[in-house]
Order: sequence, then C-alpha cells, then structure tokens
Amino acid sequence: MNQAIRNSWIVAIALFALLFGSISYVQFFAVDSLNANPNNNRQLEMNFCGNRGPILVDGQAIAESVATKTDCKFQRKYNDPLLYAGLTGFFSKYSGQYGVESAMKDELTGTSDSALFDRIAQAFTGAQPQGRSVELTVDSKIQKLAYDSIPDGIGGSIVVMNPKTGAIIAMVSKPSYDTNLLATHNKADFDESMASLVGIPGINLFGSSAYKQLYAPGSVFKIIDTAAALESGKYKKDSILPNPAQLTFPGIEYTLPNYANGQCYTQDKASFAFALENSCNTPFASIALDLGQDAITAQAEKFGFNDNSLTLPDSVVGSRFPGSEGKLDAPALAQSAIGQRDVLSTPLEIAMMTAAIANGGKQMAPNLVQTVRTPELKTVSSLKPEVLRQSTTPEIAAQITDWMVSVVDNGIASAAAVPGVEVAGKTGTAELGDGLNNSWFTGFAPANDPEVVVTIVMPEVDVATGAQFTSPNASKLFKAVLKK
Repeated sequence: MNQAIRNSWIVAIALFALLFGSISYVQFFAVDSLNANPNNNRQLEMNFCGNRGPILVDGQAIAESVATKTDCKFQRKYNDPLLYAGLTGFFSKYSGQYGVESAMKDELTGTSDSALFDRIAQAFTGAQPQGRSVELTVDSKIQKLAYDSIPDGIGGSIVVMNPKTGAIIAMVSKPSYDTNLLATHNKADFDESMASLVGIPGINLFGSSAYKQLYAPGSVFKIIDTAAALESGKYKKDSILPNPAQLTFPGIEYTLPNYANGQCYTQDKASFAFALENSCNTPFASIALDLGQDAITAQAEKFGFNDNSLTLPDSVVGSRFPGSEGKLDAPALAQSAIGQRDVLSTPLEIAMMTAAIANGGKQMAPNLVQTVRTPELKTVSSLKPEVLRQSTTPEIAAQITDWMVSVVDNGIASAAAVPGVEVAGKTGTAELGDGLNNSWFTGFAPANDPEVVVTIVMPEVDVATGAQFTSPNASKLFKAVLKK
C-alpha cells in the first residue's frame, strides 16, 4: 500500500515537473519564435490590444493604453500628440510601430529579458499582463517653448540637450500631426488618415526630423574646419587667414564668393575670430584646400559624421561628409568645407558637435530615456551618461569656445545673447537657390560651465525669416533652461 502511494506521488511529481517545464518553455524560452510567427493571431491581438506601458514626461503620460468596450481590450492614446509625435512615434495595428514605441517595445510590452520574473508572477497569479513605463529625459515646459518657437507654415527642428550627459531636454519638429489618427483600430479610418498625412510637405511620420532628416549644414560646419586646422599643427590661434572676396580655381570659370551679409568684405586677411564672427567663406575653404579632404573628413568623423550606428534609442539617420561624391575636386571640397554641396547633417548631429565643444572636446551619447519602471514603480534602469568619443582636445575646445563667444558678443549671432550670461554660438546659412536657405543657429551656455546646447534649423526660408527665428529663439531657450 505504501509502495503504491509512493509510486502515485512519483508519477504526480513527474507530471507536475513536465507541466511546469512545458509552461516555462512556452512562456519564456519559445516566446520569441512564437511571437514572431505570422500565423500567431493570438499574439497579434495581444500586441495591439494589450495593456502596454505608458511613455512619460515629467511623470505624466504622453502615451498610454486605455480600456475600451470592444474586443480589443486596450487602445493606445496619445496626449499632446502634436508636441510629442516626433518622439513617441505611433503604434498601429495596420502599419507597425515607430519612434520610442518601437525602440522600447520590449519594455513597454513587458517582454524584455529583464521582465522574466514579472511574466512568471503574472502567469501563476493570473494577473492581467502589463508593460513597463518609460520616462523620457524631456522637460515638458522646454519642449512646449521649443515647439511654439517654430512658426506654423514654415517648419523646422530644434534640439535642446545637456552637453555633459547627452540627455535630450527637448526635441521638436514641424509640421507635426495627431498620432491618435494612426493608432485607431478602424482600418478605414487609418487608411484615410495616412493618405491625408503623407501629402503634407515636410512631414516625417516615422520620427522627428531632428534626427531623421538631413539638411545642408552651411556655416555651422566651419566649427569642424576650425578644429581640423588647429589639430593639424599648421595653424595657431593667432594665425592670419586669406580672406579674398572670392576664390578662383585654375581652368574653370567657377568662383566661390565670400559671405555677403557680414563684414567679410572689409578686409582681405582675417583672424580666426573675425572669420567666425562674420562667417566668412573663403578662409575656411582655403583651410580645407590646404589640409585636404582626408583631414576634414577625419575631423568630421571625430564629431560623429559618417556614423550610422547611433540610437536614441530609436535609430538615427547618419550625417554625411563628403556625402555621395567620394573624392572631391578642389571646387567641391571648397564648397563642402562651408557646409554646402551634398554635405548633409541632422540637427541632432550639429547639436552633438556643439556639445562636444562645450564639454571640453568629449562627445556624449545622446539619450532620450531617463528611467524604466515596473508597474509597481520599481526602477529597472536609469540613464547612465556614456562617452562616445573624444572629438578634439580640451585646449582646442576651449579656444573654439572663446571664438564662439565672440560670434555672439561681436558678430552676427548677437540676437542669441542672454543678459548676464556668456553665450557661445555659431550661425549657418546653406544656400538652396531661388533665394531660399537652410538657416541655422547652434550654441551653448553658460560658456564657462555649459548646462545647455541649443540647435535650431529653419529649412527653405529666406535670410530675413531665418534671422528672425533662429538666434532670437535660441536666446529664449537659453533663458528658460538656465532659469530653472
């Protein structure tokens, strides 16, 4: 009798172990392949109808799952969608997921490796599966100020970041859109909204233009020329540069003119300070011709150009120098050195370049995610500043900072000034033809102990419009961040 009982217990334990092992295998070890199976309709419904974790800014949900009375138990809802569309992206049953919704999907759905024990607890207690929350580094007030600084109907992008940590304080772009239109569970509504949105000129539905769109950077690229010149050893801080009204090239009719809107025409030789203050073209084109394409490319890459691996955690479009043209002839190199031709950059890359100068030559990895927490508010991970590369020496960074301060104090970026604060800045005007330009400002403050970088681009505007909405808006953003 006792033997029969023992045998029954052995069989029961074996069956329990087999059942537990099967559950464990299906729930945790085979989960990735089962989830990826296109025939797994249950998983598709769970993904799009599950209780996905919120995306937060200043503790408030800018994306959240709300209960519905339909077969799909939860609906993704976006709050202040125009303000945050470029960051959150959207989560659609018919198109997929983009932005933070995509990059952090494993945390938001609670399916990341680190959430294994959460899933075990939910499986045994029968609790409703729930994703984790993702808190962004963004400051809601600065985000709104930056968004409102871009005029409707003109468009543009602004990046505000901490140069010492890489944390994104604000990142906005216009035109924007209501992400709720694409999160609908109604296919007809989705198709109608998508067809309407894709026709809006300048819109990017799959991430902010601040990190997904490339623009000719114009004269902000002269910061890289300056660093290359000083690192070469051929130029010193007191070097005198040629500053002719135009550069000519043997055997061709093309000439590269100096910048017409500053004081460049007043002297045919220039110091670095004067050339940067007035954004003169010919001194920096001459530097590039002297040093050669390889030296300028190497310096650009030290600041992050030609890097296609960057994430925010969403993937970032890589900036390019020299672009698609490969080996450049002399006129092409001269044009490229002043940020024209097919040299292209995202606003984020220009902000990172500027942040490296502000941070003593050390470039930090940009990051949009501050904290990940469980539904019980236990912190799973938090932002850890990461050094990407040493873009230049501390000494060269300090010298360029001094010259950038002079650009604001004595040059064409005076509208970026903040009373009582030393501001370092550089403007850029990339000519597009027909009187239109990409108008840029990039800079940081305070210059002696930088807390904030601001980069602004207004694409395809005339000179007057660009001047109105770049440097002056940078001043407003500097004031707002430093006031905090």
